Amino acid sequence: MRTLHRFRRWLLAPLVYLAALLLLLEDWLWNIGARLTNRLAQWPPLQRLEAWICRLGPKAALVLFVLPATLLFPVKLLALWAMAHGHPMLGLAVIVLAKLGGAAAVARLYLLTRPVLLTIVWFAALLGWFLALKERWIERLRATRAWRQAAALKKAFHHWRQHAAPKPGSWLARFRRLLKRFRRRWDTR
Repeated sequence: MRTLHRFRRWLLAPLVYLAALLLLLEDWLWNIGARLTNRLAQWPPLQRLEAWICRLGPKAALVLFVLPATLLFPVKLLALWAMAHGHPMLGLAVIVLAKLGGAAAVARLYLLTRPVLLTIVWFAALLGWFLALKERWIERLRATRAWRQAAALKKAFHHWRQHAAPKPGSWLARFRRLLKRFRRRWDTR
């Protein structure tokens, strides 16, 4: 029995790591989408739309939350059709853009509808279960040697980036000054 458990664990380990990596990618896309939609939400017509969304009841909020995935499913099928008919790069680009757009839309809608969605008992229970499962998978990934090595590389890169200031007069220093000037001008508008 013990060897069967060990074999099953060895067999499923790559799938758990793949799932954890996909969840980390989803978190990354979620954060980018949330930042992007926060900026877009400053546009007055979108502010009115978001205020309306925040006033929705639980059932309407659930339908609205599921809507982006439902609307993007046919787009993804068309992308797969394009790939099957000799346009792999177009299909891949459509799938990536649909994933990015869908993640951004779902992230914003989740932030707007979360208080109402959590009043639905089964949704709150399912969300709690999913978040606990996701955290367990990510913890398993963080316990691997590969994760620790990647974290050490990331830490070394950040240390190098902070302490490796460009020499005055170099092209990198001039480029950074130009970017700072551009940012100052952009912020004053």
